[in-house]
Amino acid sequence: MNRERLAIMMLASVVAGVAPAQAAEAIAGGSPALAWNGFYFGGHIAAATGASRWRTFDGAPPDAGASSVRARDGQFGPLVGGVQFGFNHIFADRFLVGVETDASFPDDMRSGQNVYSAFAGIYRLEDKVEAFGTARARVGVASDAWLLYATGGLAVSRERLQRAQQVLTPFGGVAGPGDIDTFWQWRYGLAIGGGAEVRLSPDWSAKLEYLYLQFPNGGAFFPLAAQGYASDLRAHMVRLGLNYSFGDKPEDGPKGLLGDMADWSIHGQSTFVAQNAFAFPALYSGANSLNDHTQLRETLSATAFVGVRLPTGTEVYYNPEPFQGFGLSVTHGLAAFPNSEAQKAGFDYPHLNSSRLFVRHVFGLGGEQEQIEDGPNQVAGKYDVSRVTVTAGKMSVTDLFDANAYSHDGRTGFMNWALVDAGAFDYAADQKGYTWGAVAELNQRQWAGRAGYFLVPTEPNGNIYDTRIGRRGQYIGELETRYALFDQPGRIRLTGWYTRAIAGSFDETVYNPVYGGDITQTRRNRPEWGYVANVEQAMTDDLGLFGRWSWRSGTTEIIAWTDIDRSLSFGGVLKGTAWGRPQDKVGVAAVIDALSGAYRQFLAFGGLGINVGDGALNYRREVAFETYYSIALSKAAALTFDYQRFVNPGYNADRGPANIGSVRLHMEF
Repeated sequence: MNRERLAIMMLASVVAGVAPAQAAEAIAGGSPALAWNGFYFGGHIAAATGASRWRTFDGAPPDAGASSVRARDGQFGPLVGGVQFGFNHIFADRFLVGVETDASFPDDMRSGQNVYSAFAGIYRLEDKVEAFGTARARVGVASDAWLLYATGGLAVSRERLQRAQQVLTPFGGVAGPGDIDTFWQWRYGLAIGGGAEVRLSPDWSAKLEYLYLQFPNGGAFFPLAAQGYASDLRAHMVRLGLNYSFGDKPEDGPKGLLGDMADWSIHGQSTFVAQNAFAFPALYSGANSLNDHTQLRETLSATAFVGVRLPTGTEVYYNPEPFQGFGLSVTHGLAAFPNSEAQKAGFDYPHLNSSRLFVRHVFGLGGEQEQIEDGPNQVAGKYDVSRVTVTAGKMSVTDLFDANAYSHDGRTGFMNWALVDAGAFDYAADQKGYTWGAVAELNQRQWAGRAGYFLVPTEPNGNIYDTRIGRRGQYIGELETRYALFDQPGRIRLTGWYTRAIAGSFDETVYNPVYGGDITQTRRNRPEWGYVANVEQAMTDDLGLFGRWSWRSGTTEIIAWTDIDRSLSFGGVLKGTAWGRPQDKVGVAAVIDALSGAYRQFLAFGGLGINVGDGALNYRREVAFETYYSIALSKAAALTFDYQRFVNPGYNADRGPANIGSVRLHMEF
C-alpha cells in the first residue's frame, strides 16, 4: 500500500470515528451550534510537499524511463498562501454540510531535472505550479466552539512547463541555457482531506486542515526540440487558516475561546494598480531604458496583518502577502519609479511572500499614558508615553524610519518611489523591499530616538541576505522632534545610516582597464553612508505640507533601493472638506533627483544601474511631478486617479519627457 493511500485511509478513520466521539463530548450540554451558519471568507498559509513523476519522448527511446523529484531536494514546495470562501449549513442535530472554494499561490513550487539524451543532448526540464485551487464539499459535526469535518472535491492547477537546451563548451562543460521552449497548461484533478475549526470570537475562527491533491498525467510538445513531455503531480498540504463569518451573531451566542480578542489585531488590504505610459521621443534606448512606446502594466497585492499580544506582553506579527504583476518596462527606466507597488521581482501569477514576521516588546518607563488604537501591525492598548520599544525580525526598514504623515504610503497617497520614501535613502532590502533586523526606540512626549541594525543582500539588488553580522550590514539612527506651529502639529526627522556591503566601485570600473567595464569584477566589502532630513507640517485641519532632502556618498553601487544619490521632494495634501467630500484627498508634489559625478561617468560609459542605464548618457537631473485625486468609495475603499510627468527620464536629456497615468483601487478592513 503506497503512502498516499495509507494517509487517506488514516484520515478517513479519524474523521469518521474519533472525531464524532470527541465532538459529541464537546457539545454535550451546550447550546445549539447554529452560529456557524452562513457565508465566510478568509485566508490561509500552508506547508506543502509532494512529487512529480515525468517522462520525455523524442526520436530516441524514452530517457531512462520514469523519474521522480521529491520535496526533500528543495525542488517542490514548501510555502503556500491563499484565500478561501465558503458556506455552512448546520442542521438541528449539529450535522454540518457546506461548500468551500479556494485559490492558493505558492512561493516557489516546482520540480526540475537536468536530462541527457543521445538524441537531444543535455537539457533541463522544469514543471512549475504558478497557482492552484479547489472546489470542495464539507461534511462533519459542530459544537458551539468546534467544527470537525471531512472534505473532498475538484482541484485545478495552472502550470508552466519549460525545456531549456544546455549549451556545451568545447571542453565538455555547460555554458548555460540555449533555446527555451515554454508551454502553459491547466491541469484538473481531485482533492480530499479533513480538518478542525475552532471559534476564536463571535466573528473569527481558525482552522487546521490537511489536503491531498492528485493530478493525472498532463504534458506538452516542445516544437523547437521536437520532443514530448508528460508528468503527474501529487501534493500533501497542512493548512492553517483564519475565517471571518458573515452569519448572524446573537448576543447570547458563543463568544469563542478568545472572547472579544482584545489582545489580537487582524486586518487586511488589497491594492490594484493599472498604469499606462504614453509614447515619448527618444534618440536611443538601452537595456534598462523605459520603453518609449505606449505600454500598460498592472500590479495586484493582498496583505494580511495578524498580530497577538502574549501574556508576557510581547507582541508577535505576521504578514503573508501574495503579489502579482510587473512595473513599467519590468521596473526599469526611471530612478523615481512611478508605482510603489511594483517590485523588482515581478510575477505572472500571484506569489506568496512572508513580508513581515517580527516580535515587539514595550518597556514602560512610568508616568503619563496614552491609548494606541488597533491597526495594521498594532494591537490596541494603553502604553506609557515614556517608553522603550524593541522590535526584531523581518520587516521593511521604512516601517520604522523616514515616516511622514503626508507622503509615506503608496497604497493611499503618492505612488512615486522618491515621494513615498526619501529617494537617496539606500535602505537594506531584498528585491521585494524587506530584510531582517532589530530596532530600539526611546519615545518621549516631544521627541523620539531610534537606532537599528539590518542585514544587507550578498550582492547589490540581491535576494540572499548576508549574515556576517558585524562585518557587513546597515546601521541606522534617527532623531524625531515634535512641535506645534500656529497651533498645528509638525515633525522633523533626521536620519543617518552607515552600510558595509559587497559593492562595486564606479571609478575602478571606468578607469581601470583590467576590469573591462564590468563592475561585478570590482565588488568588495565597501562602505556607504548618507542622511535624510524630513519635515511634515499641518497648515490647517485639512491641509498638510511635507519636504525631504536626502544624500548618499555615491561612490559605490546602490545596494538595494534605487539609482539616486541626491534627492529633494516637496508637496502637499488637501482633504475634500471644502467641497463636501472630507474623506477625499488631493495631492500635488515634485521630486528632483541627481547622481554623483562617479555614477554619471559609469552610466555614460555604458554601465547599468539597478533601474536605469540607456547605454549612453546626456546627463540632466531627473525631475518628476505627481498629482492625484483619491475618491473615498466607503470607509474601507478608495479609487485614485494619478498623473505623473518625468523630465529627463533616467537622467537622460536625449529621452522624454514621459507621461504616465494610473488608476488605483485600494481596499482594507
